[in-house]
Amino acid sequence: MSRFTIALLMASFCLAQNAQPGRAEIKLDPQVLARYVGVYRMPSGADMAITLENGQLLSKLGNQNAIPIFAESETMFFPKVVDAQLEFGGKDAQGRPTTVAVLDNEGVTGLYHSSEGKEGDAVWGTRGRWVALSGRLGGEDVTLTILDDPKNPGAPTYWHARGYGLFAANPLGQKVFSNGKEELNLKLAAGASATFHYLVVVSSGRFEAPRVEALFKEIAK
Repeated sequence: MSRFTIALLMASFCLAQNAQPGRAEIKLDPQVLARYVGVYRMPSGADMAITLENGQLLSKLGNQNAIPIFAESETMFFPKVVDAQLEFGGKDAQGRPTTVAVLDNEGVTGLYHSSEGKEGDAVWGTRGRWVALSGRLGGEDVTLTILDDPKNPGAPTYWHARGYGLFAANPLGQKVFSNGKEELNLKLAAGASATFHYLVVVSSGRFEAPRVEALFKEIAK
């Protein structure tokens, strides 16, 4: 991994969430885990699907990839890839939980914005000319923006944009993100190479879509 990539990941994690602290994992009977399987509507309007595969609970928010979650009590679970907790509450007539609350780091302010007008979780797995991550850092408004060069293969690119800070362009994932409807099929002869260009901008001040779009038009010339 290059120093540039590490720096970019550090910046996006600062705007999103801190690293996962140590938590005590406990084992629950598979019959107990099965109670949590279902689809839960979150306050944001997105659906969180909880599934059970080979004794492992998985959480999938919207169109993001499913991630494993682990029990620290019979009602509290946590992922290991992000500092957050899921608390299951309420019960129906069969004893199944009816709600799930996401408890994450207090003060997290990061919000994704795409050139296509999408925000937050809706940005994940969609195409866009650019994506910006805005928030507050040290009491200051900060925006981290990645702009795709329209001359890149497969442009406009698809985007990784997760709440825990994974923020990256994915120009080669067309087949996965489109459920097989699209495929870049980029092939290189032996010894050949391909170059992808992106502009990364870290700026102070609040996010302003017109300013980002104007910058994109400049680099697209």
